[in-house]
Amino acid sequence: MYDVIGIGIGPANLGMAALLDDEDVTCCFFEQETEFAWHPGMLIKGMDLQVSFLADLVTMANPRSRYSFLNYLHEVNRLHRFYTFEQFDIPRREFNAYLTWVADQLASCQFGMKVESVVDGQEGYLVKVRRLKDDAVFEYQAKHVVLGTGSKPMIPVDVPDAALPYVTHSSRYLDQQKALHEAESVTVIGSGQSAAEIFLDLLQYQKTGQQLSWFTRSSEFRELKTAELGQELFTPKYVEYFHSLPYEERLNTLPRLTGLRNGIDASTLSRIYQELYHRSVSGEDPPVLIQPMTELKEIHITDHTQLELHLKQWQINKEKKMKTDQVVLATGYKPNIPTWFQAYEPLIEWESEDHFKVTEDFRLVFKDKRSHHFFTFTHLDHSHGTAATNLKLSTYRNQKVIQTIRGEKETPKKQETAFQQFNE
Repeated sequence: MYDVIGIGIGPANLGMAALLDDEDVTCCFFEQETEFAWHPGMLIKGMDLQVSFLADLVTMANPRSRYSFLNYLHEVNRLHRFYTFEQFDIPRREFNAYLTWVADQLASCQFGMKVESVVDGQEGYLVKVRRLKDDAVFEYQAKHVVLGTGSKPMIPVDVPDAALPYVTHSSRYLDQQKALHEAESVTVIGSGQSAAEIFLDLLQYQKTGQQLSWFTRSSEFRELKTAELGQELFTPKYVEYFHSLPYEERLNTLPRLTGLRNGIDASTLSRIYQELYHRSVSGEDPPVLIQPMTELKEIHITDHTQLELHLKQWQINKEKKMKTDQVVLATGYKPNIPTWFQAYEPLIEWESEDHFKVTEDFRLVFKDKRSHHFFTFTHLDHSHGTAATNLKLSTYRNQKVIQTIRGEKETPKKQETAFQQFNE
């Protein structure tokens, strides 16, 4: 019997596997994909992470770990170049290479293994796993499980089957990049960093006569807030305060965190503006339309396999139709909850019809008050706010889970993580 089995291998569970590699905790992590891949469709050349390289898998918990980003650079002979690079925000493609390097070293991480069910077992959980290359089925026992299945693309409108070849979610952007560069007209829908990076890439490769459009239903193309005091909301101190709030107050607070969590990096917005400005100097007027406060309502397809978008500028209540050859939906993600989880829905406590109750240390709350725990890193916005998806706080989440697995009541050393007070 394992102490813990992790379901899904993204940065969260990969970080846990790396931290547990030096612990006397037996573990195994399963991922249905055949190899590690972190947002492969968005690894656009020239785009950087929005967080420091210190937000790697282990450093914030254990700077001495051999699985740190700096040790990765040392091992692959890139440390001197990185020193000269002098940037905290590293290329997204390099971060993916680092994550892949860690995954390749951890025997506890098994790929091509699909978890088909998790059921209660004796003193823990019984996990049924199918090995995809030969359909062999295995059963494992664990005292605890960690759900780390991440998220899946959110499509805000119904897309007719005939239109599907011409509609791309941002998660598959690189798969369709060549076709999008060659299309006569492309429309990007979305307000966050992914939308901005995609629009910038399209703008830089815009061919003569190609129409590029970018719409967001947000009131503005919101810049990511990076002031130091604002960034203290990405600390354990604030997360613990947020979790202590009543459920309704947590929901009310989430929209106010948008500028910190979902804004666009200032340098990306600047690069878009500079691209447009330099063209205007020579009198060039590129066919570009950028418009906020505009919501996508419907997508249709014409007889000529062209898409017809129904849009609404909500502030003045003005609707319009627009034709385009291709659409990229940079419309975010929603929790990826496995179908087998439905068996646990009546066994756990809920804060509402949509949100299960989660403790401060990321445990689901069972009605039978069991001692073998079901942790989740998926669907946490309502319970942990800024800690739901932030890479910097991933190690904090893992530390809390490992502490509970080991039966420790208090953290060995309490660290002060913010200058601000949130509950005085």
